[in-house]
Amino acid sequence: MKLVKTKEGISYLWPFILVTSLFFLWGFAHSILDVLNKHFQEVLVISKARSALVQAVVYGGYFLMALPAGAFIKRYGYRKGVILGLLLYAVGAFMFIPGSKMMSFEFFLVSLFIIGCGLTCLETAANPYVTVLGEPEYGAGRLNLAQSFNGLGWIMGPLVGGLIFFDGGDISVPYIIVGCLVVFVAIFFMRIRLPEVKEELPDETEGAEKSLWSYTHFTWGVVALFCYVAAQTGINSFFINYVTEANLGFTNSDAAMLLSFGGMGLFMFGRFLGSWLMNRLPAERLLIWFSVGALLCMFLVIFGLGWLSITALFICYLFESIMFPTIFALSIRKLGGHTKKASSFLIMSIVGGAVAPVLMGYIGEHNMAIGFIIPLICFFVIAGYSVMYRRMSRR
Repeated sequence: MKLVKTKEGISYLWPFILVTSLFFLWGFAHSILDVLNKHFQEVLVISKARSALVQAVVYGGYFLMALPAGAFIKRYGYRKGVILGLLLYAVGAFMFIPGSKMMSFEFFLVSLFIIGCGLTCLETAANPYVTVLGEPEYGAGRLNLAQSFNGLGWIMGPLVGGLIFFDGGDISVPYIIVGCLVVFVAIFFMRIRLPEVKEELPDETEGAEKSLWSYTHFTWGVVALFCYVAAQTGINSFFINYVTEANLGFTNSDAAMLLSFGGMGLFMFGRFLGSWLMNRLPAERLLIWFSVGALLCMFLVIFGLGWLSITALFICYLFESIMFPTIFALSIRKLGGHTKKASSFLIMSIVGGAVAPVLMGYIGEHNMAIGFIIPLICFFVIAGYSVMYRRMSRR
C-alpha cells in the first residue's frame, strides 16, 4: 500500500492501523455532543445559546491544552502523547457517573472540558503522525483515510445518544462504555512501541531556522482550520433543531437518526472518497471543489426551503468531509522540524468549535435557519484558502 511506505519501501502499515483506531474514539466523543446539546435544552430547560456551552467547553479545552500537549509530545514522543490523551478522556467520561446523579449542567461542563483536554492530546499526536508515516505527497490522502474511521465514530455518537437520551435512558451509560474502551486502548498503547519518525528542518532554511509563521500556507491554514471546525461544529450542534423546526413531522429521535445515518454516513463516505481521489488529483484542487459545494448548500439551508434545504444540509456533510484532514495536511506540508509545533497551533485553532455554536444559538434563537449564516461565512474563507494554496503550489 503506497500510502504508508517510505521511499525506501519500509512499510508503516501496522503503526498506521493502530493510530487510526484512535480516530474513531474522538469522532464518537464529538458527535454525541450534538445530541447532548438538544437533550440539555429540554431536560435542564436552557436556551440554545446556553446549551451551546457543551461544545464551547470541549473546544475551549483544545485552545488551552494544545500548546502544553505539543510541548509534551515534542519531549516524550507521539506514543506517550496518545497515552496521556486517552487517560484524560477516560477520567472525563467516568465523571458522568456522579454527574448523572447530580444533573448539574456546570458539573457536566467540567467533565466535558477534561474530555476535550484528552482529545487535544490525541489529535495533536495522531494527526501529524499519520501525515509523516510515508512519502510527503501522500500525506493528505493518508490523513483522509484515517479520518474516514473518525467518520464511523461520528455515525455512532448520534445513534447511541439518540437511542439513550431521548428515550429516558441514563445519560452516563454511553460514557461508561466508551470510558472502559478508552482505558483498554490506553493499556494497549502502554505495552507497544511505535516508530518515532524524525522530521528534518526544511532545506530552504540553509542552517538558520526559519520562523514557522513565515510560511504563508501554514499561517492561513490556521485561519482556515478555525473556520472549518466552527462551521462543522455549528452545523452539527443545531442539526436537530433545524430539522425539527422545519415542520416536516420529525421528532428529536427521528432527527438524531437522520444525523447519524444520513449526515454522518455521507461524511464518512466523503472521506473514503476523498482518500481515493487524492491518489489521482492534487488535494488542493479537490478542496476547492468541495468548499464551493458546501457554500452552495449553505445558501439553500439559510433560505429554509423545506425538503430542498434539508437535502442540501445532508449533502453539505459530503462536501465538508475532506476539509479538516486536507487543510491540516496541506498546512504542515514541508515544515520539517516545525511539524510538531505547527500541529499544536493547528489543534489550537479547533477552538473555532467553541465560538460558532454560541453565535448560532444567539442568532437562531427564534429562527434556526438564520443562524446558519455563520457556516456560510466559514466556507467562504475555506474556499479562499484553497484557491490561494492552489496558486502557491503552481508557483
